[in-house]
Amino acid sequence: MCGIIGIIGREPVAPRLLESLRRLEYRGYDSAGIAVQTEAGPERRRAAGKIRNLEAVIAEQPVAGTTGIGHTRWATHGAPTVANAHPHSYGKVTLVHNGIIENYAELKAGLKAQGQVFESDTDTEVIAHLLDSALQSGLKLKDAFKSVLYQLHGAYALAVLVSGESDTLLGARRGSPLVIGWGEDEMYLGSDALAVGPFTQRVTYLEEGDWVILHKASAEVRDAGGFLVNRPIVTVSASAALVEKGSFRHFMEKEVHEQPESCQRTFSAYLDPVAQSVRADIKAGIDFSKITRLQIIACGTAYYAGSIARYAFEKIAGLPVDVEVASEFRYRTPAMTPGTLAIAVSQSGETADTLAALRWCKDQGLMTAAVVNVHTSTMAREADLLWPTHAGPEIGVASTKAFTAQLSALLSLVVCAAAQRGRITKAQEAHYVQTLLESPGLIAEALGMNADIVRMTYELSKARDVIYLGRGDMYPLALEGALKLKEISYIHAEGYAAGELKHGPIALIDEKTPVVVIAPDDDLFEKTASNVQEVAARGGRVIMITNVPGKVPTLSGDAAKSLKVIKAPDCDPFIAALVYSVPIQLLAYHTAVHKGTDVDQPRNLAKSVTVE
Repeated sequence: MCGIIGIIGREPVAPRLLESLRRLEYRGYDSAGIAVQTEAGPERRRAAGKIRNLEAVIAEQPVAGTTGIGHTRWATHGAPTVANAHPHSYGKVTLVHNGIIENYAELKAGLKAQGQVFESDTDTEVIAHLLDSALQSGLKLKDAFKSVLYQLHGAYALAVLVSGESDTLLGARRGSPLVIGWGEDEMYLGSDALAVGPFTQRVTYLEEGDWVILHKASAEVRDAGGFLVNRPIVTVSASAALVEKGSFRHFMEKEVHEQPESCQRTFSAYLDPVAQSVRADIKAGIDFSKITRLQIIACGTAYYAGSIARYAFEKIAGLPVDVEVASEFRYRTPAMTPGTLAIAVSQSGETADTLAALRWCKDQGLMTAAVVNVHTSTMAREADLLWPTHAGPEIGVASTKAFTAQLSALLSLVVCAAAQRGRITKAQEAHYVQTLLESPGLIAEALGMNADIVRMTYELSKARDVIYLGRGDMYPLALEGALKLKEISYIHAEGYAAGELKHGPIALIDEKTPVVVIAPDDDLFEKTASNVQEVAARGGRVIMITNVPGKVPTLSGDAAKSLKVIKAPDCDPFIAALVYSVPIQLLAYHTAVHKGTDVDQPRNLAKSVTVE
């Protein structure tokens, strides 16, 4: 989602704000801006589009000062124009904002009735008007800020400058993350640790409802009730090396190739290779024998990771599982049963819909767990159990290594659940553990298909529509494959359960529609092969991903000429989704590259969706 940086320091701030905003590009954005505190008050520089456009504006109109705020915006209210770009100003107040103010229309109407004029279509500008009005009424800065926060409904992370308060930077969070960075006679605000990473590794994570008044060498943190609180300072790693592309063309390509390592790191946290069992600390945190049902809640790619894990939890651990899109979950008032464990799956740990669903489950008295990549995130802190993934920073908006790290953690938990529920013997546990530990090597082997996939995707990039088919846990992987393709190549793609083909989707098949079939050699292979015959009989162009090319059906005529087979590594069906994720990701990546789209920052998308 949108990115925030604030600096109150000793050195010229404009180039430092730009440096931090470049680090925040991965979150997705469509405009950017900064404001610098000067003797005359805050001065803004804003631009629609990429940060290079903002750099050009600042080069033409330099601004000097040592305190400032910056923002990358992903449009919610109002088009991505200069007028709607942050920072927003009114009177003495200039601010940036992540989130959505749900009651902004009501607040705006009241302010307009008082004669105030707005220059943007955003919900954010309302906050500037409210704070300026509070200051004009005679309230001191601290009291004015507190009074405004109490009027806001919705989600926000704020960084605020006030004219005449050159040694002060205000911040607040509710529903959207915000961190304080501690420097030497300098202080920082950021939407995450990466934002302040160029300047410090000492950060404080503000908690829900916190607000803060920063000076050059101090931070006064207050909770939602306005009471002074102490929040710990922690040291985090934000190595610049982790956010460089290196020799790769895009971050997404780099992150696809990092998956053997990121999955290995995750398995190392869950599995004991010597004892060939799930680690004792993982087992000690949960007793699956007392769990009667799992409720997995997630969005987007994380939802598909949970959907794949569902097959394994039910088949191997005998544990009933429901998987739901978090944005729909709590609004249908689901019936929860005692003994249910709610598992939230999220890369950032800040996904607004998933976080709200997690909190709803806690309110229902359920035990909760978070499978997250950001171990200090809000979900990680609020869940009863933290099951971390170890993908490292993921910069590309389209998730790759975070997805397989989630699968790695969830499949490890399947083995834990099966053992604790007495569904597998010690020998079987050892087999599953060994199978999981072998998967990073097989993922690396799958990366060897890259050259073949490059050649296949020249033709795929010309398609208007693509269909993905799979059976069993390959069905949610087909959904994930279709999502990846449309996310970054903008080609319309749909995933279907292969057995459902004849119940409607087969009407879409023609000679112009490529069909990607995911077919590992398992007990469903023959049925999937039959679906390939059905597609071929109607002129469909088939791309089949399988480890048994010798079993691919013999096709005739044009169908035989158009058939393309991607040879995947042999693997145990338990880890097939992990291994087959690689060709699925590479198909989408190279298709997008051939089309010339912005692979790392696809249009209209954001890395971390922190609003509903």
